[in-house]
Amino acid sequence: METAEESVRATAQPLKGRIALVAGATRGAGRAMAVELGRAGATVYVTGRTTRDRVSEVGRATETIEETAELVDEAAGAAGRGIAVPTDHLEPEQVRALVDRVDREQGRLDILVNDLWGGDVHLDWSAGGQPAMWEMDLDKGLRIMRLGIESHIVTSHFALPLLVRNPGGLLVEVTDGTEEYNRRYRRPFFYDLAKTTPIRMAYGLGEELAEHGCTAVCLTPGWLRSEAMLDTAFHVTEENWREACAQAPHFAISETPTYVGRTLVALAADPGLARWNGRSLSSGGLAREYGVTDVDGSAPDAWRYMTEVDQDGPADVTGYR
Repeated sequence: METAEESVRATAQPLKGRIALVAGATRGAGRAMAVELGRAGATVYVTGRTTRDRVSEVGRATETIEETAELVDEAAGAAGRGIAVPTDHLEPEQVRALVDRVDREQGRLDILVNDLWGGDVHLDWSAGGQPAMWEMDLDKGLRIMRLGIESHIVTSHFALPLLVRNPGGLLVEVTDGTEEYNRRYRRPFFYDLAKTTPIRMAYGLGEELAEHGCTAVCLTPGWLRSEAMLDTAFHVTEENWREACAQAPHFAISETPTYVGRTLVALAADPGLARWNGRSLSSGGLAREYGVTDVDGSAPDAWRYMTEVDQDGPADVTGYR
């Protein structure tokens, strides 16, 4: 008979024994999702291009995949672990080697998170108005396409055969914006394509994965208080983030990366997760469904807020967090 202590442990770590791969786990949402999967008991392979020996084109040496793996270890305790594997997901042979390693060491893959991006460095968000497609640098635009779309395709091509080996597997395409919100044009052109395509990927791959008893979804965090957003965009920290609302009042609806990590865990642990197959999901929407909160106990629903509240008007998050 299961003891009370064993029951509590199972509830606290519902993903114990699961194997996850978070592609693009160097920082932000990817790091938080990896850490929370580990906290829930999973063994998590974390990948990215920035290591303690090499910095990617994003240019942030302060976050590395080795650090992410250590944070996973710390959160997981004895149940799971973090395994850092430097990988450029635009290099098919590197991705093939990564998946072969997971197969060799674990023999299975239960959760694949495609959180690959890195395209912000090729966009000028400080510009008063974004240029038309034909005015943008074509090389930068095509690089955005590779980083935000091709990398996801390459990863899924090699990893999904391992995922479908066992029923119950989950593919998570990570993007910026829900299907409803992204019906509007997310200028500039290349950003719009990079962030709407994962929604369609989840829909299409959901059709194919369902044949193997697996599920695909597209998941978006809300306005994320990532490392770069805090220190580069607003020059604040997590401790004083509300000071940024003086510059951007609607930042009041923002959330920590941990929030989307917690909602991912709730989704992955749901025995009925197949009902979400092919869907566009958000951290705020899943939080309502599963009773998840952010680290401060609030439950921000950023995309509902940004859809329903006039972004040119005053900020009022009442009823949205």
